Amino acid sequence: MEYTNLGRTGLKVSRLCLGTMNFGPKTTEPDSFAIMDRALEHGINFFDTADVYGWKKGEGITEQIIGRWFAQGGGRREKTVIATKVYGDMGDWPNEARLSALHIRRACEASLRRLQTDYIDLYQMHHVFRDSPWEEIWQAYEILVQQGKVIYAGSSNFAGWHITKANEAAKQRHFMGLVSEQSKYSLLERTVEMEVVPACLDYGLGMIPWSPLGGGVLGGRPEAEGRRTEGWAKDTYEKKGDQLDKWYALCAEIGEQPADAALAWLLHQPVVTAPIIGPRTMAQLDGSLRAVEIKFDADTLKKIDEIFPGFKTSPEHYAW
Repeated sequence: MEYTNLGRTGLKVSRLCLGTMNFGPKTTEPDSFAIMDRALEHGINFFDTADVYGWKKGEGITEQIIGRWFAQGGGRREKTVIATKVYGDMGDWPNEARLSALHIRRACEASLRRLQTDYIDLYQMHHVFRDSPWEEIWQAYEILVQQGKVIYAGSSNFAGWHITKANEAAKQRHFMGLVSEQSKYSLLERTVEMEVVPACLDYGLGMIPWSPLGGGVLGGRPEAEGRRTEGWAKDTYEKKGDQLDKWYALCAEIGEQPADAALAWLLHQPVVTAPIIGPRTMAQLDGSLRAVEIKFDADTLKKIDEIFPGFKTSPEHYAW
């Protein structure tokens, strides 16, 4: 496994991040334990979760599974850089969601209990919340950092100007601010290159791409069964089949599996710290390791851009 710094921090994380959203709903607890153990064996030390994962309001099922895995000991917690999130609905009562200072502090305490740990390495805002001023948000984070319950702050699904506002407000408070941004980023979704990527590079945020395989379709043609035949992933293939077929052909030409090549492309982007892989099975986890070894030459990267055109930085993308 290769490691890199998380954004401008000194924290070392693996170039692949283990996504845990399937733990509980699609992957049993014993299988989840086995996948996390195997991830550590492979050197993957960066795990991502959220308080809402498990999709039963207020229960935090996925965090509970990770907490019971930590509780087994054996250095599991110490070896893991755990990232979780705050924002989603954790109840039906007022202040049980979003980014008020009250909810941030309560949600953090609840995540700590479920994760059976006394600190969260990276505490991410799951979405921008325009009703809370940054003075309120950062005050809540500062208290958590002072108490030793949170080490780093991150964002998810922020626009470039949100990152700017957040970190300028943090700077005025002599607070570190955001060190990472978790964005939807893949060969099929490159919109973030216009403004989010430049903001991350300028402020020293490491990008953690979610849905790096475009819901599965970048990994190969839809299968008879499985995620790629479901919902928007199936719709994506139906809409962009010609483009995707060119991608599959290029991968065959260079002798790489499409899923591995799609992850590897992200690892070639200077802003990217670690794409999130969300294996449901051990085989999927083992297979993803090849992505770290793939190195594209300039000609291959040019061919990829011809299939999936990217974006220039704003305003050059749409103006002179």
